[in-house]
Amino acid sequence: QFSFQENGWGAFLAERLVRKCDVVNRGLSGYNTRWAKLILPRLISKSAGAESTVAVTIFFGANDSALKADLNPKQHVPLEEYAANLKSMIQYLKSVDITEDRIILITPPPLQESAWEKECLAKGDKLNRRNATTGEYAQACVQVARDCGTDVLDLWTLMQKNQDFSSYLSDGLHLSTKGNSFLAAQLWSRLDKKLSALPWLLPYWRDVDHTNPEASLL
Repeated sequence: QFSFQENGWGAFLAERLVRKCDVVNRGLSGYNTRWAKLILPRLISKSAGAESTVAVTIFFGANDSALKADLNPKQHVPLEEYAANLKSMIQYLKSVDITEDRIILITPPPLQESAWEKECLAKGDKLNRRNATTGEYAQACVQVARDCGTDVLDLWTLMQKNQDFSSYLSDGLHLSTKGNSFLAAQLWSRLDKKLSALPWLLPYWRDVDHTNPEASLL
């Protein structure tokens, strides 16, 4: 999970929302929906302030869609289970009072196979993902959003509107700086509508009464 690295999409959102709300990173590198479904109650709960949550993103599929059999059995999750796991996570969030309108599903990005194959071969492995397979998981993610009434960002489709999407990926699988910027911009267009009405938590420094700061800050 690299969203809070330099130029990451999570870092972009955190910067844009300073003084309005905290952007909390709960993503874990290499995880799939099978594992995420199990740990979600530890990450988000009523006691952890779920009622004050204004938006939750669920971004899985790149690992679930890894090819099965001997190529990547540890991360692979069958397509039907992937969809069921997404639905389960949505249902859990609803159970802690995070409603559908505050949930955004994000599909996996497309896979640039030739670049990722080089990464696999360098580790002594065979190509363990296919873009067409990733697309099936992206379609399933979109369908889950339709079924459950959540918003969805179809990254797999949007990135391929530009026929050469390789610049969005650093190694064929993970997002590059350009890919992070693209995702951040797409997410912001959705979040801005949800978050524009949020009040500033603290005033801009020029608006603080320096002769009586308590009047401005307390």
